[in-house]
Amino acid sequence: MVREITFVTGNANKLREVQQILNASGDAQWTLTSRELDVSEVQGTTQQVALAKCRSAALQLQGPCLTEDTALLFHGMRGLPGPYIKDFLKGLGLHGLNKMLQGFEDKSATALCTFAFSHGPGHEPVLFEGATQGTIVPPRGETQFGWDPIFEAAESGKTFAEMDGAEKNAVCCHVAHYRFRTAPAR
Repeated sequence: MVREITFVTGNANKLREVQQILNASGDAQWTLTSRELDVSEVQGTTQQVALAKCRSAALQLQGPCLTEDTALLFHGMRGLPGPYIKDFLKGLGLHGLNKMLQGFEDKSATALCTFAFSHGPGHEPVLFEGATQGTIVPPRGETQFGWDPIFEAAESGKTFAEMDGAEKNAVCCHVAHYRFRTAPAR
């Protein structure tokens, strides 16, 4: 029996990446559709943001849903911008993000991806996190997806923007070592 999960995103690139990853897994018991929703964005850790977003989406959809939040943690800045990378990128641009690290010896970073899945309203979301280690570099590659041009994955020596979709997914899924996290109590 194939069941449908709604992936809460208005970002076609995110949807395409997640569909490619699921298709490569060979798991045919779920089918993924997408829908853009106005969900609450709380401030907090990546886990707190993901849980709040997933709870809100499950309530609105009255069914199973998957949400995703990406953070970019600069080690020299003790994890900033973290889950606020989207706002930092919008305000500063790629070159501004690089300028933030001027004067810091440590240019290493972690790309952190947090997925939250809920069976529906009243079901506590389950978290899955993956981390890819790398370095912040001047922009390289075609800008199609957020901060991809400035994050060079340690394993490949390429920025995410220099990789095609299959290569990026292989690096992220291979390197990230997704781990299951139970949701903390509310």
